[in-house]
Amino acid sequence: MKLNLNIEPLSAWMPNKQPLVIAGPCSAETEDQLLATAHLLAKTGKISVLRAGIWKPRTRPGEFEGIGSIGLEWLKRAKEETGLPTTVEVANAKHVEEALAAGVDILWVGARSTVNPFTVQEIADALKGVDIPVMVKNPVNPDLSLWVGALERINGAGITKLAGISRGFSSFEKSAFRNEPMWELTIQLMTLCPELPIICDPSHICGNRELIPYISQKALDLEMDGLMIESHIDPSVAWTDAKQQVTPAALSDLIDNLTVRHQEPQNPAVSDKLAELRKQIDKIDDQLIQKVAERMKVVEKIGEYKRDNDITILQLNRWEELITKRANFAKALNLDEEFTTKLLELIHDESIKKQTAIMNDKTVVE
Repeated sequence: MKLNLNIEPLSAWMPNKQPLVIAGPCSAETEDQLLATAHLLAKTGKISVLRAGIWKPRTRPGEFEGIGSIGLEWLKRAKEETGLPTTVEVANAKHVEEALAAGVDILWVGARSTVNPFTVQEIADALKGVDIPVMVKNPVNPDLSLWVGALERINGAGITKLAGISRGFSSFEKSAFRNEPMWELTIQLMTLCPELPIICDPSHICGNRELIPYISQKALDLEMDGLMIESHIDPSVAWTDAKQQVTPAALSDLIDNLTVRHQEPQNPAVSDKLAELRKQIDKIDDQLIQKVAERMKVVEKIGEYKRDNDITILQLNRWEELITKRANFAKALNLDEEFTTKLLELIHDESIKKQTAIMNDKTVVE
């Protein structure tokens, strides 16, 4: 299934700027801070768009919630002095109106807004009749439908210059990241709508500047179209998200050390070898699917036997034994333990579904 979005390619609204690099402070704090940061970023010659948080939705009241509308005037001056196009986050119709009036070039819908269809629809209604690029961040929680729905609402308002921003997802699991990348959800969106530009926001995924180079490279390796990275003239005194911002100089070095790879090999010999290896993968995949199908046939027989002998579906001891044995076997074969566990859980869940269906089938076959 593909998404039926009417969108223009990134090159239509950001020509010769690939990969796209959007950078600037998490928050516009003072006019001097914003202008100084903007000039240093522009001086690198590596930045495509200047970003700045004007309105900041915070988790709790009492924290700095953005400088407000006056920041738009500072952003306008920064654009005039540096020549960089600008982008801000909008969270309601009033934000849209004020940003458009101030000549902001690109808008983005934040993760806290994407999670609420009412908010997204209000923004979409305010955008009707306007020709401006809009980027939509994934929702805070890992829900692909919410992300897709937000894109559809904005596109339904007539916005054809559209992009998604992958900024990671909240998770109860502790990890090195502020927000889990969950690349599989972004890849699902890319599969649903291959023509949709995807920008990665390493700053919000990482939560700290040390991991930003790694995530930035990973995003480019996954064929994303660009990066949005927070940059502050002096991150140590930033009013918001100090740990995840980098100086313009550090950002310049980071960009220099990124490798932009080709989607397909440029060397015919490499292309031929890759095609040969892919044929091997295709063959093994066919065998995998066949073996899973064979396994499910045995599962069905087990389900019938349990039904006929009044045995419960779930056997915890058997499941624990299976996990332990297969995990040890997989480890011996240099397979990642987490991957193996997830794979076995998927297969086990499908097995439970099949056995449940059989157990509830009261039809007696003579």
